[in-house]
Amino acid sequence: MENKKNYLSLDKLDAYIKARELSKIAWRMYQKLSWEDKKINGFQFIESTDSVGANIAEGYGRFHYLDKAKFYYNSRGSLLESNHWFEIMDERGKIEIKDKTDYLQCYRCLRPLLNGLIRSTVKQKGS
Repeated sequence: MENKKNYLSLDKLDAYIKARELSKIAWRMYQKLSWEDKKINGFQFIESTDSVGANIAEGYGRFHYLDKAKFYYNSRGSLLESNHWFEIMDERGKIEIKDKTDYLQCYRCLRPLLNGLIRSTVKQKGS
């Protein structure tokens, strides 16, 4: 009898789905910035936001749990960096109310999902 495990595909992973949603919101915000604002902090904002999902994807493709966890930790760091740039832009009055609400809602949902992904990956050590 063949022993097949059912693996969740990346596009079904909640943290990855939410990271992609955050990237869409960030891109919408980035596109509204002037060229000068994009250059000053918008580029770093969009790059760090996109890095969240990219690191989840790269970690998901790794075999060893420690290798996976390293990328998930990087993803969490990118999420916090993204929030830093978001706060800077907000302080400078560069973000519309709807974009602010959408970003914060997604960010607050993504953080615990990412922490859970890290926790469950690190637990694999005991398996």
